[in-house]
Amino acid sequence: MDTTPATGPGALDDVPAEAWSGVHRGPLRAGEWVRLVDAKGRKHNFELVAGKRFFSNRGHLEHDDLIGREEGFTIASSMGGEYLVFRPLLSEFVVSMPRGAAVVYPKDSAQIVALADIFPGARVVEAGVGSGALTCSLLRAVGPYGHVLSYERREEFADVARRNVHQFFGAPEGASHPNWTLTLGDLAEALPASGERCDRIILDMLAPWECLEAAADALVPGGIVCAYVATTTQLSRFVETVRVHGGFTEPHAWESLVRDWHVEGLAVRPGHKMIGHTAFLVTARRLAPGAKPPRRTRRPAPGAYGVDYTGPRPADVAHEAGNGAETGAGFGAEDAGNAVSGLD
Repeated sequence: MDTTPATGPGALDDVPAEAWSGVHRGPLRAGEWVRLVDAKGRKHNFELVAGKRFFSNRGHLEHDDLIGREEGFTIASSMGGEYLVFRPLLSEFVVSMPRGAAVVYPKDSAQIVALADIFPGARVVEAGVGSGALTCSLLRAVGPYGHVLSYERREEFADVARRNVHQFFGAPEGASHPNWTLTLGDLAEALPASGERCDRIILDMLAPWECLEAAADALVPGGIVCAYVATTTQLSRFVETVRVHGGFTEPHAWESLVRDWHVEGLAVRPGHKMIGHTAFLVTARRLAPGAKPPRRTRRPAPGAYGVDYTGPRPADVAHEAGNGAETGAGFGAEDAGNAVSGLD
């Protein structure tokens, strides 16, 4: 078996430390984390320490037998168990790292980074920090010229997130990621007091609508607010609060589902398991000061804001009449007639 590290003209140097990517190239070294996967797909993550042993139900491995080798090899334990050895990807790290609060899963982190348009050099505000999973993706996306400001109400969650972020990015002992500021406090109070302005705000919390006014004041025109909520009641409350505020574009809400496929020759079928609902995402863009969004021409569905609805109510939507049909307030006469008749 060839264990010689890749060298020569075709070899790539390690990723520069100042990039703060959380990624290394070249031979495995002490202090790095590795991910072992056995024949049954069971995964083990641990830090490489010179002179230490890894134990499993298939015997043990010497850390020294891993250090100095290029990742992507197979190694046998003392009892013949075989393991694939790689550095963990960010998506693998966040689902196996220690947790204080529930993590934002990779499928949602990817949606947030792409559809909230997190760009290199962006100034991003995040609340709350949870266990640090989304924070890692945000720091990776903003790059060395951006900044992530995280707000967390609970100190125990902040401590877990701090350890996880430092572990992934390999922050030296006593140091922190230079592009990350973690503040213990409530964003609704702390952000206005700080006077910070930002390009993007991500709200991962129980009642994100309580932070909307602070978010609106901090966002630059054209900036994006993105909420990550678990339930339909949270989704409805946040969307309607954004509409009532009047300083944002029409909010866009969605969720993503991920399904694996089983592929073996002619046996090609959907997997028996899938990552279904984890959370809803909502985005809206900040308008310029004093600007108002265009008047909505599509009327709400009959009953949408009926007598049982108790949430925020857009200014162009009146309370429904006693017969349960929309009064048509804020819409044209033809729309109002159609609302009563039930026509589209």
